[in-house]
Amino acid sequence: MTAILLTLIVYLWFRPPASVDDLNRPAPELPELAALKGQVVLVNFWAVWCPYCRHEMPAMQDYYIAKRDKGFAIVAYSLDKTQAEADAYMRQEGYTFPAPLAPPGVAAAFGGVDKLPTSYVIDRQGRIRHRISGQVHAGRLHDLIDPLLALPP
Repeated sequence: MTAILLTLIVYLWFRPPASVDDLNRPAPELPELAALKGQVVLVNFWAVWCPYCRHEMPAMQDYYIAKRDKGFAIVAYSLDKTQAEADAYMRQEGYTFPAPLAPPGVAAAFGGVDKLPTSYVIDRQGRIRHRISGQVHAGRLHDLIDPLLALPP
């Protein structure tokens, strides 16, 4: 029984539960996204104080480094109080993807963010294809984004 419990704990640590909704609607027109047209973009809503957000970021960074030359980008909108707070965390952890402070109304433009972390996957044509309510991890990133990267720009 102990072995089963430990296996379950390890599994949930590396593959945390999240709900993934398949969507097919236009992404909002935002300045941060305009420069990324033609790329597959992970839009992530997070905060420094959110332990689940901090747990998913190493996988996001690894995926970003591995796939950015193939047309992948991340915009991680911080819901912290100040940009300085988010910037300090990103620097301290060595994350290199953009993490701007979320402008007013940006979460609503995506359809709302009722818990953190929440992420949206946008395809090369500018359509939101997936909403991930909960943590992303390496396997989930590969499963949801690799097929979109394989499509021509």
